[in-house]
Amino acid sequence: MSKKYKIVLAANLILVLAFFAFSVMQKETLIAKGTEILLRLAPVDPRSLMQGDYMALDYEIMREIGYKSKSGYIVVKVDGDRVAEFVRIQDDKDVNDGEFIIRYKRNSGRLSVGADNYFFQEGSAKKFENAKYGLLKVDSDGNSILVGLCDENGRLIE
Repeated sequence: MSKKYKIVLAANLILVLAFFAFSVMQKETLIAKGTEILLRLAPVDPRSLMQGDYMALDYEIMREIGYKSKSGYIVVKVDGDRVAEFVRIQDDKDVNDGEFIIRYKRNSGRLSVGADNYFFQEGSAKKFENAKYGLLKVDSDGNSILVGLCDENGRLIE
């Protein structure tokens, strides 16, 4: 291996690691500073024999959108219990006071806000089968991350 090849290889490795670290920092910042929003779950088959215990997630709010567009923003209002109520869909990030945006896109024909599955420890499916909400953290750009599932009272299931 030539010295030039080693330098190029090292530079590429550093770039990949830097990108990975930046991505992790973005997610950690979103978890720490994002607004908590509860999205009502719609029933879906919760188990996979090949992947272990997990819950396939579908959100009621996604049924409001239908097949109107490939991607955009869901505008929601959040009540005192942090539960999101659908207001409209739009292509830009502009919102009125008291509204929040959640970015959505179409993956393989299915609308998604990014978190389609929730994996949990094998043998603990019983406590998650009655989950009523997905707890998302959302930032002002509409980025979201699923941080857990909640019961009918909005309490995080642990």
